[in-house]
Amino acid sequence: MKLSEVKLNLKNLEKIAFQLPNGDLVPSHFHITEVGKVTKNFIDCGGTVRNEEVVSFQLWNENDYNHRLHPEKLVNIIELSEKVLDIPDLEVEVEYQGDTIGKYGLDFDGTNFLLTTKLTDCLAKDKCGIPVEKKKVKFDTIQVSGNSCNPNSGCC
Repeated sequence: MKLSEVKLNLKNLEKIAFQLPNGDLVPSHFHITEVGKVTKNFIDCGGTVRNEEVVSFQLWNENDYNHRLHPEKLVNIIELSEKVLDIPDLEVEVEYQGDTIGKYGLDFDGTNFLLTTKLTDCLAKDKCGIPVEKKKVKFDTIQVSGNSCNPNSGCC
């Protein structure tokens, strides 16, 4: 989800809720302790130099049950971050600590912001020798034409 979509969805909400991939909600007394632009410069295993940028939200909760982050306050924080940090309309990545710090993608179901799982991948499969997975086909599903050798024809 892009930052502009987050702001648009926030403007239609009375309260903010984040839902983890397992269905649990982040406690409602969470804070967003950081909004930032994260730049990752790296070389993949095939030797290609790459550059990725995302907007990062860091969610944190503590025993502060008296303060809730309201949608309009988060929009103000995002807009200040865009201005001060010169943040363009990038994809949003969310950091949240369960057993360890996890990084999540972000989606929205009309009520809750959904923390979505992210996966690693090889970005240079064509250069590092990973074979392309062959499609498995059952022989009995192959259409046989009139000139083909049929297993029951005695030709093979």
